[in-house]
Amino acid sequence: MAKVRYSYLAQQFADPSEIFDELRRFLPTGQFTLGKAVGEFERRFADLIGTKHAIGVGSGTDSLKLSLKAVGVGYGDEVITVANTFIATAGAINEVGARTVFVDCDDSFCMDVSKVEAAITPRTKAIMPVHFTGYMTDMRKLMPIAHKHNLIVVEDACQAILADIEGHKAGTWGIAGGFSLHPLKNLNVWGDGGIIVTNDDAVAGKLRLLRNHGLINRDEIEIFGYNSRLDTVQAIVGNWLIKDVHDITARRIENAAYYDSQFSTISQLRVPARPTDCKRVFHLYIVFAERRDGLLKYCLQKGIDAKIHYPIPLYRQKGLAHLGYKAGDFPVADRQASEIISFPCDQHLSRSEQDYVISTVREFYAGGG
Repeated sequence: MAKVRYSYLAQQFADPSEIFDELRRFLPTGQFTLGKAVGEFERRFADLIGTKHAIGVGSGTDSLKLSLKAVGVGYGDEVITVANTFIATAGAINEVGARTVFVDCDDSFCMDVSKVEAAITPRTKAIMPVHFTGYMTDMRKLMPIAHKHNLIVVEDACQAILADIEGHKAGTWGIAGGFSLHPLKNLNVWGDGGIIVTNDDAVAGKLRLLRNHGLINRDEIEIFGYNSRLDTVQAIVGNWLIKDVHDITARRIENAAYYDSQFSTISQLRVPARPTDCKRVFHLYIVFAERRDGLLKYCLQKGIDAKIHYPIPLYRQKGLAHLGYKAGDFPVADRQASEIISFPCDQHLSRSEQDYVISTVREFYAGGG
């Protein structure tokens, strides 16, 4: 058994009696699809982010796909995103028939906005910044570029609930923002789930059609759509947890600050810059490490569930070979893949567990590894 586990779900749901009570009250209603709890969760999430609309969908991936579809991205279009993201970002672009165009990241782990204009072509329809790790792409610089070239911005905010720049939250800069409710996200449910925020009434209306087969009602079909409804059962779990999301976020930020204070004294580690005008919510806690592979192996041997996000940059994966990129096209993403390591940083992590992680890392660099 790990001394410092990565998944905190057993702790988070150690006493699910309140959820089960809600489920028992819900079951006799039979409202398993788009039941009352879904609308309640959508209202609460819109209030949380500060938008007019929130639309629950089947997954974080679907939150991106349906957003692109709702704003007219399709076959023959290009969407610019970042080369170090998770497959879901490019997968969503691919699902609407568009082509993924990558740009490199910087050491915030987000898109290097200075690379974007060079990637724009006559086929570019949209930009999908990824607020990776719970940090944020510099939207203050990206949005003027999008406006200059008349491009749509759909934010991949799947890892960034409550992240912000100067108080302006992730998901609210572009026409729409997609979030994930995956079990290991900062606000999570008991399976896959996603939610889209927007302030645009027309986009919201289109999204509600797209997630439910294009149905206006039981008998009338307005457009071709998808089967991507947020399950009512998952919305019940979401409603139980959403009241805690500010506390969850604060605890993750506190844990990250403690790591930063200790890791910054280890010369073989480099803590990323932490600008004070940005709120980072630490879905992932990542640092740069010398002899990274050795450190990872040592941590695992010592019972610490450290991870790498991700050891092979997305643009170099076999499944994306048709895009024509080659190793070396995005050198920052390549360098990060060989240097970064992720440590548990969740709200249930104890200070003693953090101290064990820190002492193990010190031990490795002192010669223990």
